[in-house]
Amino acid sequence: MRWAGQTVDADDGALPGLERAGLVRSVRTPEFEGVTFHEVLCKSALNRTPEASRLPFRYTVNTFRGCTHACRYCFARPTHEYLDLDAGHDFDSQLVVKTNVAAVLRRELARRSWTREHVALGTNTDPYQRAEGRYRLMPGVIRAFAESGTPFSILTKGTLLRRDLPLLSLAAGRVDVSVAVSLPIGDPELAAQIEPGTPSPKARLDLVKAIVDAGLSCHVMVAPVLPFLTDSRQHLDTLFDSLATAGASGVTVIPLHLRGSTRGWFLSWLAQEHPALMRRYRRLYGRGAYVAPEYSQWLDERVAPLLERHHLGTRASARREETGALRTDERAPEPEAALTLF
Repeated sequence: MRWAGQTVDADDGALPGLERAGLVRSVRTPEFEGVTFHEVLCKSALNRTPEASRLPFRYTVNTFRGCTHACRYCFARPTHEYLDLDAGHDFDSQLVVKTNVAAVLRRELARRSWTREHVALGTNTDPYQRAEGRYRLMPGVIRAFAESGTPFSILTKGTLLRRDLPLLSLAAGRVDVSVAVSLPIGDPELAAQIEPGTPSPKARLDLVKAIVDAGLSCHVMVAPVLPFLTDSRQHLDTLFDSLATAGASGVTVIPLHLRGSTRGWFLSWLAQEHPALMRRYRRLYGRGAYVAPEYSQWLDERVAPLLERHHLGTRASARREETGALRTDERAPEPEAALTLF
């Protein structure tokens, strides 16, 4: 790959924040038109999650900051603001690459104090976004986990994971390895609008099958579900059927969250493409970043029988642990009846 211009002068206010992140150089290439890569030397690879987050893991690793998948709904967008970059176009096009992440991770995992806790990848930006094909950061990361005896999980939309399936299979012989694919939208046209830089739904279904064929189980995150766009019974049923056929071991369904500056970025798209839905969204998200609880309950009741029908488990929204077992003994109302509240 020929790199055009080994350095670029940033006039967008980016460099002050990036210098704090350990900036080495900024580069562009014709193969990634419109994208600038900011290569940094990170001081730490392991990130400890806040206690208040109540996540099922305490440590994460992010090989990139920013993501060319450009998903309109991405909850990680506000993290770019810490680098003096914006959460909209900059998040999609100003990509921070931790070029030394595998070496730093290896040192951290070798510490006597490390207790080999589970580490999650793909919780912020996607480790198998297209740039991984150029930088090849993940093979070193996977080897570091396997050689140190550290269990890990990967969540991705990126079909580049196929390249590392032999390595992941070998790692699974030494440590617990969990692989999950994110596929929230089954309609290829809608997916191309909302997550334009991602592989197509068909390509991700093929990825699920390839993971299973490699001897690994594959969970699927149908997240986020977009109210009035991807929550119809037909859309969900068709998507679950495709996932079951591909061999998915289970599905988790979570409704859309609109935190921080992600809210404005998503709603600006919605106002342009689906202006008739704006009033409903203002009602659904009038209390903050999370959808109205009535909608979550309605979605749970819609999803549960569909998951059971396709033998994909019964876990629905992230609220299930708070609201208790799903009620499957009642017929879920149609959106027109159930969502007049919103």
